[in-house]
Amino acid sequence: MAIITTTRRTERFSGTTPPTCKYWLAGRCNRNPCKFLHSLSTLPSNVHNANMTYMHSKNPHLSAEKMASSSVKKPTNCAPKAFKKPANCARKAVECGSETMSVEKPTQCEQMDISIEKTESVEEVATVAKSPMEKSRSICKYWMTDNCVHGDLCQNLHSWFYGDGFTTLAKLHEHKKVVTGIALPAGSDKLYSGSTDGTVRAWDCNTGHCVNMIHLNSEVTSLISEGPWIFAGVKNAVKVWNIQTGADVTLDGPKGQVLSLNVGNDILLAGAEDGVIYAWRYSSDPKPESPFELVATLSGHTKPVVCLAIGCYKMLYSGSMDHSIKVWDLNTLQCTMTLNGHTDVVTSLLCWEDYLLSSSYDCTVNVWVCTEEGTLKVAYTHTDKNAILGLYGMTDADAKPILFCSCQDNSVRMYELPT
Repeated sequence: MAIITTTRRTERFSGTTPPTCKYWLAGRCNRNPCKFLHSLSTLPSNVHNANMTYMHSKNPHLSAEKMASSSVKKPTNCAPKAFKKPANCARKAVECGSETMSVEKPTQCEQMDISIEKTESVEEVATVAKSPMEKSRSICKYWMTDNCVHGDLCQNLHSWFYGDGFTTLAKLHEHKKVVTGIALPAGSDKLYSGSTDGTVRAWDCNTGHCVNMIHLNSEVTSLISEGPWIFAGVKNAVKVWNIQTGADVTLDGPKGQVLSLNVGNDILLAGAEDGVIYAWRYSSDPKPESPFELVATLSGHTKPVVCLAIGCYKMLYSGSMDHSIKVWDLNTLQCTMTLNGHTDVVTSLLCWEDYLLSSSYDCTVNVWVCTEEGTLKVAYTHTDKNAILGLYGMTDADAKPILFCSCQDNSVRMYELPT
């Protein structure tokens, strides 16, 4: 994927200090960067006080004379407090409380873009987001449209992320609505994305350009890949493509929108809006019309199935809008257990070694462990200020587990988990 970097250019005035921007003084400069100073350090002190008050006034139409006569109190207790690392959890419990980084996601005008980022060393991000003041900053909406007049004095972020170790490689600007799934098939140089704009797009990983687009005339609400196959969940069906042979298949059966997809035990599983999980098996003797055969429908949830995860011992976990998590045996395709640990929609499930992690609109991440009786119980609960929409796990260069949490405040947060 092409690396696209953005640098801030500054005009240099040889031998002299650049003058203060007169449009900035009037609150009307829309250049970013501006070759003139967005600072009052070169003005006389009597002018400095008046304009400084004017710039921070909520009413820009008040005269400089009236504003100069008003008193401006200097804020107190603004020193950032030290970031305290949470205490260790019990043995075998996964600690999700030590937040190491917050990666801001685009909002509004950039909401439909796919941001591709890399990190060179997760160890380097351990010092990021130390103070509550820094953690609460959001992306400047005026900076996103190149209209922020405050420049470096702006109280909001002029960056898509903050912290060390991350670099934006590319932004893929083609989808018109929310991107609901991304798939990178093994051995392929194409990245695939699905969106509620009704399209599936293929992107060249070397150039970042869109090289193919498929119109489905229906919202794409889930997208995965398995081997050479691409699966897209749409209304009342699952669309299937083979990137090697070019085969195009439609799997009918689901009722309503297909919200989640996964593959386990050589079975394609689709969670639908009707609360049912549909299971297809790849046939060794495929029929001409479809190589997939519907083998079962898994009923148990009373509301739409939002997420699916495959765990150890050929177990399937499903999360639903009915606030429950169900455990299914993929050998028998029967429900073996129901977990009730959330008070709102279960948004994401992640199986990681012997642990099951679940997130919810109730702003929590639950870590489930197996008991001696063979059941699952919550060993640790991490609580956030915002609803948690998605979970993803990976290990860094030192094999330390890192948990990514996509939050409703348009951010992705990284947590370092204990070994």
